[in-house]
Amino acid sequence: MTEKQLPAPHPEGWLEIESLDIEAQGVARRPDGKVVFIDGALPGELVTANVHRKKNNWEQASLVAVHRESHLRVTPRCPHFGLHAGACGGCKMQHLHEGGQVAIKQRVLEDNLWHLGKVRADTILPAIHGPAWGYRWRARFSVRHVRKKEAVLVGFHERKSRYVADIRECHVVPKHVSDLLLPLRALIGSMDAIETCPQIELACGERVTALVLRHLEPLSPGDIAKLRAFATQHAAAGVQWWLQPKGPDTVRLLEDSGEELDYTLPEFGITMPFKPTDFTQVNPHINRVLVDRAVRLLDIQPQERVIDWFCGLGNFTLPLATRAGEVLGIEGSEALVARSRENYARNNAGRPVPLAPTRFEARNLFEMTPQLLVADGRADRWLVDPPREGAFALAKALADLHQDPSLRPAGWTPPRRIVYVSCNPATLARDAGLLVHQAGYACSAAGVVNMFPHTAHVESIAVFDHP
Repeated sequence: MTEKQLPAPHPEGWLEIESLDIEAQGVARRPDGKVVFIDGALPGELVTANVHRKKNNWEQASLVAVHRESHLRVTPRCPHFGLHAGACGGCKMQHLHEGGQVAIKQRVLEDNLWHLGKVRADTILPAIHGPAWGYRWRARFSVRHVRKKEAVLVGFHERKSRYVADIRECHVVPKHVSDLLLPLRALIGSMDAIETCPQIELACGERVTALVLRHLEPLSPGDIAKLRAFATQHAAAGVQWWLQPKGPDTVRLLEDSGEELDYTLPEFGITMPFKPTDFTQVNPHINRVLVDRAVRLLDIQPQERVIDWFCGLGNFTLPLATRAGEVLGIEGSEALVARSRENYARNNAGRPVPLAPTRFEARNLFEMTPQLLVADGRADRWLVDPPREGAFALAKALADLHQDPSLRPAGWTPPRRIVYVSCNPATLARDAGLLVHQAGYACSAAGVVNMFPHTAHVESIAVFDHP
């Protein structure tokens, strides 16, 4: 290349974005190697930014101007999305094409697996993705009476702020829920408890829109009447009020509408009733595909025994029972285990082909030991679906059993295949490192699950095989 062909240097202060981090910030490097995180910038862009926080090795900045725009940049659909003060913080990636979001999340997963766990998957699974709008069947709306505005706000917090964003519509929740935002503001504004209702939790089912009102003081008879009138007025949306005076265990239904809060897994003929404060997946469309893929990847044979670790209400356990010879579901809470047993009995009643024999047991899975692990018996396959903290104790116990044969009772062998569903790529990578480097497994496949479009949240699935 001749001197005339050399590209002109960027103007001083311009930064080229190399990637996105897990918080959806653009990542650039100064000539001296110092990393700059820039909110709102996308890979491949040339930008200028305003630095508002400096450390020895990195800086944090806000976007000022884009001088070369990424082909993946799109116009945000929601008028409340943005980088300005007061913008809604519910989404972080509406300015990025949906396909680009999935690709970047896949890169985050692969980078975590390699840099944290020194693991590379033999196969990259096709990403699971689906509707990008109206997908969010669960949400937690903050409620705030703002005296200066003489208004009640119902919505998500502002970006990087404790204040509630002034939103009038939301495109990631179902349309009928978005249409309730302004009526909810008016309702709370008319109540005696205008100052003591800090939160409304949303949980949609197949026919019910459950609204859980967190109230710090007992509600007056007049306020109860207003809630009932609101449910009647919005009966077409399936509105059902639940009251929560204290913790999640205090939730109670205000008035039975005759409809049950549930979701379905049609591929397996399963219906899952739940309470609005229970943990269920935010995105039911993706959950159906995820459960189906996890069961297929396990490749269960009819006579095999399967353990579902962190089984919750049975989201994976009951579908597994349609394929396996025997299933054990293990969860940390006795209350959840009791609910899982109820869901199993309900779904097994009257089935043309009964579900496989299934037990549910309560264990503290964060204090797992090799002795406790083998006490639950040998299993051919494992499904592992932990919270964000991951399944370190479980993976460590399996590694200890692999490295010390004296800990293994006669007849006990490790599962031939583990399918690990993760909501945190960092803890998945940590646990994958244990399974691969200390427990004798190979990571045969991994891929992302775009459970939360337009957010930086990375859900993933990985397969581990034992020779």
